Amino acid sequence: MTRLFSTLAFLAALLLPGAAAAQVAPPTLAAKSWLLIDVSSGQVLAEHEADTRVEPASLTKLMTAYLAFSALRDKRLAPDQRPPVSMAAYKAIGSRMFIDPASPATVDELLHGMIIQSGNDASIALAEAISGSEEAFAQLMNREAQRMGLRGTQFRNATGLPHPEHYSNARDLAALATRVIEDFPDNYRLYSQKEYTYNKIRQPNRNRLLFIDPSVDGVKTGFTDAAGYCLISSARRQQPGGIERRLLSVLLGASSDASRAIESQKLLNFGFQNFDAVRVQARDQAAGTYRVWKGKEAEVQGGFSRDVMVSVPQGQASRIRGEIVRTEPLVAPIARGQRIGTLRVMLDDRLLTERPLLALKDVDEGGWFGRLWDGMRLMISR
Repeated sequence: MTRLFSTLAFLAALLLPGAAAAQVAPPTLAAKSWLLIDVSSGQVLAEHEADTRVEPASLTKLMTAYLAFSALRDKRLAPDQRPPVSMAAYKAIGSRMFIDPASPATVDELLHGMIIQSGNDASIALAEAISGSEEAFAQLMNREAQRMGLRGTQFRNATGLPHPEHYSNARDLAALATRVIEDFPDNYRLYSQKEYTYNKIRQPNRNRLLFIDPSVDGVKTGFTDAAGYCLISSARRQQPGGIERRLLSVLLGASSDASRAIESQKLLNFGFQNFDAVRVQARDQAAGTYRVWKGKEAEVQGGFSRDVMVSVPQGQASRIRGEIVRTEPLVAPIARGQRIGTLRVMLDDRLLTERPLLALKDVDEGGWFGRLWDGMRLMISR
């Protein structure tokens, strides 16, 4: 086991001066369940009943959007395509963008209507364009949920209209929203748009935080009588030292439209005010050099495919330590990006995160004599 980053404490002291309490008391919020995560590190900063099954209401449309973005990326849909408007879409109940069978909207317009106006008609039209029917689309939604590891989620429609077998939880919804943000950053910009006009009908985005907090750039509201008022919100702010952080909150079951915005703002502010981000290691930079057996080269550098970030209570960055558990023995051939160990980042004795250590370049097999010699040495060392 190798200790990492002798300069880490010094770097952290520059970024995070001052002291803070060893523990951070979570806020008390007027909601049924909630979760706050740091998107860059994936760490949970606060939670309450985050695994409790809930009706997700229009937060469902995050999965509908994710699959629509995927279809656009894979050229199965085109932005200027005009899917036909079925009677199911045209007569959809609840929030609507008011599409018309006589003049179908483009896919791009449907995405605006679904994301900004929360149109159920737009959601159904997109589902039918991708899978032929909303029922078939729901099966696609569930397959994608399984791929993402959303174990507490099941979909029965593309809109979030109530169904006894349509459910999720705060933890799964946070993971889904993170995938939308990280996998489709260009499309995600739609979630920050404050209003949209279609068919001469202007409707505002229901996410109040977009109008009162300039750091907020999404994500989605939801409401049904059973679900209450729900909001997934995300904000980016820069902390001293130049590190930009993104936090994401999921708040479910508030009592009113105003309350979900107020409580979500409390949750985001709690995270930004009480925690700091530390960049433990930059992407594609060597974190160490490791012995390779039977290779053309005797060593390989290890690193990470993305920045290794952690969130810690303010003033505690100097207590971070990193340890690498190496894969032994490392035997060529080794491919760039191959896992060669595991980084464990600790705050005192508490595990903050684990990340795979990856080879930063290929190492081909060596000649026959070198392989034979290393093979004998390995046998002796065992």
